[in-house]
Amino acid sequence: MKSFIRIVTGAFLVLGARANAQVTAIKAGHFIDAESGTVLTDQVILVKDGLIQAVGPKLAIPKGAKVIDLSDRTVMPGLIEMHSHLVAPWTTDPEPLHELERTAAQEAYISIPNAKTVLMEGFTTVRDVGTYRALVDVAMRDAIAQGIFPGPRMFVAGAYITITGGAGAMTGVAPDVTLPWDLKYGEANSPWEARQKVRTLAGQNVDVIKILVTGAILTHNSNHLAREFTFEEVSAIVDEAHNFGLKVAAHAHNVNGVKNAVRAGVNSIEHGTFLDDEVVQMMKEKGTYLVPTLEVHGCIQTNANLPKDFLMHDSIAEIHMASFRRAVKAGVKIAYGTDNAVCAFRFPGKEFELMVQGGLTPMQALQAATVAAADLLGQSSHVGSIKAGKYADIIAVKGDPIKDISIMQNVDFVMKGGVVYKQ
Repeated sequence: MKSFIRIVTGAFLVLGARANAQVTAIKAGHFIDAESGTVLTDQVILVKDGLIQAVGPKLAIPKGAKVIDLSDRTVMPGLIEMHSHLVAPWTTDPEPLHELERTAAQEAYISIPNAKTVLMEGFTTVRDVGTYRALVDVAMRDAIAQGIFPGPRMFVAGAYITITGGAGAMTGVAPDVTLPWDLKYGEANSPWEARQKVRTLAGQNVDVIKILVTGAILTHNSNHLAREFTFEEVSAIVDEAHNFGLKVAAHAHNVNGVKNAVRAGVNSIEHGTFLDDEVVQMMKEKGTYLVPTLEVHGCIQTNANLPKDFLMHDSIAEIHMASFRRAVKAGVKIAYGTDNAVCAFRFPGKEFELMVQGGLTPMQALQAATVAAADLLGQSSHVGSIKAGKYADIIAVKGDPIKDISIMQNVDFVMKGGVVYKQ
């Protein structure tokens, strides 16, 4: 039988070539059951054809199976990063205007190492929420899925949907400069223009719609306290996206922008820097996720390469943490996200520590990066836990992250889709 490729919910699954693949048996000394929030011992995981075949204590290991002994490790599902920007050199070159010095092809090539780095840190799936150069993330997703280079399973936005001159737009250029099409791909300034942008992106096979409903910290001439997009515009975007089966992630700092987005029915609030009691109650009632990206402030404060006007905003970390604590106390659903690219791609697990400082238990923080993230993605049947029929996305760490969550910065075993990338 010839190998063939089938598209599954925006990602590719290679079938046929592994029809007679060998069974792999993983011995897990400690096993985090993300669905139940418990830690089990002495489990065996059977993997074949890239999928989990079975998991349980004292399972019989088939004759001829390849055995991976992780008896001295804590084994858990592959992690899911819900606020990533893999197509970017921002850590080393955070000036957006330098995008004008590179072609889209250059942007794609210099971003390839980012994908491997994130995978090797244990993140087997990412939701990539935008790139200045439209659709480069779509190309990266498909290249990884076809095995051209290693990286996480990607779910991508294609481009930011933003107002002209708004957050995520290419601002700071002279008014007589004409930008290339892919640097203004998502600009919209009315409900009908917003609908058209969603339709265009849906036609390019994106997996999620990313909108920016407030100003941004890392955009020239932007006020993070300003509301961007009206309620009518956000409602149009959400209605059109949901019509195409796409979820909506909303970048939002100030509370009025957050309220507009929640009322309009977005699926997640990204950052949520300024939250009050009213809006967290709204989020809880509507089931809106918060993807907090707490680490980003430290990354901004320590990046000497950032433009000076970006550094004006480095005093809001404490406000952001207080908002996160308010959301946790109210019972808002939390999914894991780091805003990597702004933060270095190495050690994305540091966000776990901040989430625990903000009120989550270590298990809840791990669930935010597994079952909760899978739910927000709409991919719970494929990822987020180690269960028969799901992708064989499995990682391991030495030690007990329930006692010391900082251990999550040192993932030393990574399997994605049944293939071992780090051991």
